[in-house]
Amino acid sequence: MKGHGVSTKRDYSPVSWSEYFEMMDDVVIGSGETKDISFTHSRIRDHSLCVYNNRCVYDYYSLTEVCVHVFRVYKSGQDGPLLVLLHGGGHSALSWAVFTAAMTSRVTCRVLAMDLRGHGATQVRHADDLSTQTMSRDVANVVRATYGEIPPPIILVGHNVGGAIAVHAAGGALLPSVLGLVAIDVVEGSAMEVLHSMQNFLKGRPKSFKSIDHAIEWSVKSGQIRNLESAKVSMVGQVRRCEVEEGDSAEPVSPVTESVAEGHEEFYDLNYVTDKAESIASAESCSVYSWRIDLSKAEKYWDGWFRGISNLFLSCNVPKLLLLAGIDRLDRDLTIGQMQGKFMMQVLPPCGHAVHEDIPDKVADALASFIIRHKFAEARSETKSSSYPFMR
Repeated sequence: MKGHGVSTKRDYSPVSWSEYFEMMDDVVIGSGETKDISFTHSRIRDHSLCVYNNRCVYDYYSLTEVCVHVFRVYKSGQDGPLLVLLHGGGHSALSWAVFTAAMTSRVTCRVLAMDLRGHGATQVRHADDLSTQTMSRDVANVVRATYGEIPPPIILVGHNVGGAIAVHAAGGALLPSVLGLVAIDVVEGSAMEVLHSMQNFLKGRPKSFKSIDHAIEWSVKSGQIRNLESAKVSMVGQVRRCEVEEGDSAEPVSPVTESVAEGHEEFYDLNYVTDKAESIASAESCSVYSWRIDLSKAEKYWDGWFRGISNLFLSCNVPKLLLLAGIDRLDRDLTIGQMQGKFMMQVLPPCGHAVHEDIPDKVADALASFIIRHKFAEARSETKSSSYPFMR
């Protein structure tokens, strides 16, 4: 009731990955003279362990000094097919957190969500090489280092750029035993159309935030992520803390653009982004949070991410599922392919571009139906119901 002084302020504090995933690993891939080196630094909930050549070791950081690629991955599940989850540009594996919990509760499966190069907590040489060829090889290398030369049956699942990488990995036969391919809101036609406005989109975002809480608040109120639960775990992988020395000033931020706000302009509030005057006034060095990756510098790769992706998707000789946020996103090649029955398609309820974050339960339902229909895995006994129409 109004007038009783009851606070309705929402909680924008971050949430740990361990609420949704069972394990966090750092998978190290060597190169050159260290090409035979691969090990994982695992964190199982609150317990940390480093394994190198099947032996427990302690000096993890000295080992990483002689290696060149350290990929952060998050895992759940022990049995069933392996869902390899690939995030979109600028995001991280944590964007799959809420979805992973929903998915593993529906079907018996394993999940491996990885931070792509240049993103999240992954550390590699040539982190600015964001070509689909390089990133799809990264995926194959991480799977091989984690599961050996004969991994479990694989279902590749990717959103946006991650969807393009999944298609390239499947089309290039880089992974053995790929059972299926799932692309989420990645369509060549619509993607190519919006590339010309991508720089303006990126310039419209705040360059930094006062705190991780403020970054989470912005992501929800601007419409970038329309699900607070997901934003609280996902934004941790999108921004990082930076020190601002005395006398330095944070870049002034531009108001959110209409394309970013997507109808949520009335919620935009500059109080939660860094302010130049405030930075100058601070007596000591302070922390701000800025984006982990500057996607504007990857412009030369944008065209290659999506050009030809529709026909490559159609040519992949495995069962395929395309999930869309709107039917208007379908291009001519996919429209014809869908009419010919070359893949399954589902248009999801109203949501933003971050489909699997906005409505993770609906995406998990769609994937569970796809998996069960093709008999890739079985529904968990507690979820066997009419909610999966393909089971009968």
